[in-house]
Amino acid sequence: MFAGVNWINKLMPPVVIGPTVALIGLSLAGAAINDLQVGKVLVEGVSVASPYACIFCGFVTLFTVAICSVYGKNMTKLIPFIIGIVAGYLVATIFTLIGTYTDNQALMIIDFSAFKNMQWYPDFTFVKAFEGIKEIDASYIATVAVAYIPVAFVVFAEHIADHKNLSSIIGTELLEEPGLHRTLLGDGIGSIAGAFFGGCPNTTYGESVGCVAITGNASVVTILTTAIIAIIASFVAPFVTFLATIPNCVMGGVCISLYGFIAVSGLKMIQKVDLGQNKNLFVVAVILITGIGGLTLTFGKITITSIACALIFGIITNLITSKAKEE
Repeated sequence: MFAGVNWINKLMPPVVIGPTVALIGLSLAGAAINDLQVGKVLVEGVSVASPYACIFCGFVTLFTVAICSVYGKNMTKLIPFIIGIVAGYLVATIFTLIGTYTDNQALMIIDFSAFKNMQWYPDFTFVKAFEGIKEIDASYIATVAVAYIPVAFVVFAEHIADHKNLSSIIGTELLEEPGLHRTLLGDGIGSIAGAFFGGCPNTTYGESVGCVAITGNASVVTILTTAIIAIIASFVAPFVTFLATIPNCVMGGVCISLYGFIAVSGLKMIQKVDLGQNKNLFVVAVILITGIGGLTLTFGKITITSIACALIFGIITNLITSKAKEE
């Protein structure tokens, strides 16, 4: 019954996955808008730059990404985000230089002080295996296991939603080929490997799906090459310092397009659903309202996020109303 992917398709059909994917994008909208209005120069933890100057830089970035993606050819169309970030960074630099020479804090968006103390090579800290590990009893392991059950469910649900989303973009059912077992295995191996280097557990990244949708490039070779370049670049201290100076407003402009594409991808899935049937309307309504409304459930130290709650109640609603199709 629970072998293969057919049970997943029955449990989470497009009427459930579609609004859930849209919800993932919409839930990130607040973060994008918050970043859009702030810069990197802080006084007592608060950005001193004018929100209007920051918004201007953010939309320069956004419009550059849109123009390159829509009108660009060849390489230009493949790297719209890099071009957009560079354009936004240049505008923010001009504002910052003007603000510095005129002593106008409202125009100081980029904090260049990081370059003053920049190291030309990274610091390496090698830790011996099992160093500092304390004795762990069975009760602690049980507590951690119980705490991670809802987390694992959320990650699993997002994994399926993101791969369903990506499948609709590239026109290939990824849960069947290469298969859900391989995609989950990839996440697991990546998490284990990352843990050896002090990294966080891996999960699918909706923003990456947005990148594929905008660039139209889903090549495994391209993604693998990019990953290798990113790993190598992380050891180049000046480059890392430069990335640290990119203002929030510039990244906010990029995120508007990324998060928006995630939401739109979910809405495209809903197009396949017959919303003329009340049972489908109820499922979509429950998912969107509980998710956007921010419904969370807390059991002791365990909290089920709004997206997980929306998915759970969406599945339950779909199971309750699905009998209407049989009658």
